[in-house]
Amino acid sequence: MSMFCYQCQEAAGGKGCTVKGMCGKTKETANAQDLLVYICKGVAVYAVKAREIGLVVRDADMFIMDSLIAAGANENFDRDSIYDMVRNGLRVKFEVRQELSKAGVKFRGDIGWFMKNLSFWGLAKREKELNMPDAATWFARDIKVFEGKANQVGVLTTENEDTRSFRELLVYGLKGLASYAKQAENMGHREDIIDAFIQKSLVATLDDTVDASQLMSLILECGKYGVDSMELLDKANTQSYGNPETTLVNIGASNRPGILVSGHELKDLEELLRQTEGEGLDVYTHGEMLPANCYPELRKYGNLVGNYGNSWSKQNEEFESFNGPILMTGCCLAIPKDSYRDRLYTTGSACYPGVKHIPAARDGERKDFSEIIEQAKACQPPSDIEKGAITAGFGQNQLFGLTDKIVKAFESGTIKRIFVMAGCDGKAISRSYYTTFAEKLPKDAIILTAGCAKFRYNKLQLGDINGIPRIIDAGQCSNTYSFVLMAQRLKEALGLDGINKLPISYNIAWYGHRSIIMLLALLYLGVKNIHLGPTLPAFLSENIMEILNKDFGLTGITNAENDIEMFMNA
Repeated sequence: MSMFCYQCQEAAGGKGCTVKGMCGKTKETANAQDLLVYICKGVAVYAVKAREIGLVVRDADMFIMDSLIAAGANENFDRDSIYDMVRNGLRVKFEVRQELSKAGVKFRGDIGWFMKNLSFWGLAKREKELNMPDAATWFARDIKVFEGKANQVGVLTTENEDTRSFRELLVYGLKGLASYAKQAENMGHREDIIDAFIQKSLVATLDDTVDASQLMSLILECGKYGVDSMELLDKANTQSYGNPETTLVNIGASNRPGILVSGHELKDLEELLRQTEGEGLDVYTHGEMLPANCYPELRKYGNLVGNYGNSWSKQNEEFESFNGPILMTGCCLAIPKDSYRDRLYTTGSACYPGVKHIPAARDGERKDFSEIIEQAKACQPPSDIEKGAITAGFGQNQLFGLTDKIVKAFESGTIKRIFVMAGCDGKAISRSYYTTFAEKLPKDAIILTAGCAKFRYNKLQLGDINGIPRIIDAGQCSNTYSFVLMAQRLKEALGLDGINKLPISYNIAWYGHRSIIMLLALLYLGVKNIHLGPTLPAFLSENIMEILNKDFGLTGITNAENDIEMFMNA
């Protein structure tokens, strides 16, 4: 087969994409991503050895984190930019190896001799290093060699299906972990221990002596660091922009030209708001950026006027009707239509061939949004696609403020069950299940949501229960762990000895790596009986799925009516 990718929910036939990605990714790009992950693992081998002697190489940390994100399901569609990252990774790998040699670490074969006689970039033959995997020793510079190697290092190179399943579950969790950690780092918050764990785990996926139980331990540990990264990101956001406040967010369009911001990066939105002040332009959020409207320090900008549209899966229609330029700040990007491609800009991890990419700011400088601002001034205002407002902004503080009310509602019987319906949206028709599920829920049930899965139901008029909204939106997908913190408070208030004894059910929608780290975080926190849909991950083998079902109660969904009956009678 020309490619093989099954990291997202829409993997072809529920098995894997083998000709072209269902996301629109070409086989060349998918294979380049496989090579990039392979290089990450090689760099990690040296980075782990460096940490063992007290040497932390930030170039290695940054390369691994950025590359894992770029290898995600719908982040980077540009093969050439991915191969540029491969070249950078080979450079980083070589330089870390040199640092280790200087520190007295001995390798079989002297790298100085290689440099003198063969040149690193022209290295065709080399002596194998003792106990070093190929991912660590492989070097090249020619694009044709890259392409050949990319065809040899995909996920199917792990022949045992169950081992492959465990490894890929871990790798996709690491991609999600890197995404959250990178967001926090962009806000000035990082923890070295997260980088160390990512590197240790990548090395484990190269080691055939690491057995199933050890891989499962790493997967749960990945969930632990997922919680830590979510907490770190929440701290970064709230320290910068204040605690989210319950807000009625406008979803209509104004009569002024505008710029639409999608993705996840609040820092990019803040900088754009600053640079557009007084320019006669409105700024709208889209998709996972909706919660930005609820942060006090962002809401103070008068040119942030509301949210336009729905989740990333609708962007082809909504970007077209917006009329003005769109800034995609990372995941989640869909193949752009010609009708708006000249108005689309990417930044951060998002990248698409032929689409203008706004580079990172240099130290001490701001990211330059002048081109997108000037284009916006010449555009028509957005076409109205809906009117009204939706309620959002139930961050941790707001959630905790509802605890006493919810406890009383449980005790009085006015609330029978809480449903955590967090996660990611996608294009599959089967996702209408979540709209039907929300519509048909009994009136004594409420929904806690986060992530872009909410756009399947967050505009439904479900009302409230004694002042408690029946749809409580906590924010971006990273805010899912807030629900478990709230569950722990409810458990204590109700005098229960475990969160799984609460009348809370978890019906999670997934798409890619961000929802996988969300799942692993919930498993680490002890949440049982999670239902995952609209389909189970193709990368989970039957045996591994059986283990996850037996140990954690993880299972799939059926149809809305049957599932509601099952949940309500649990």
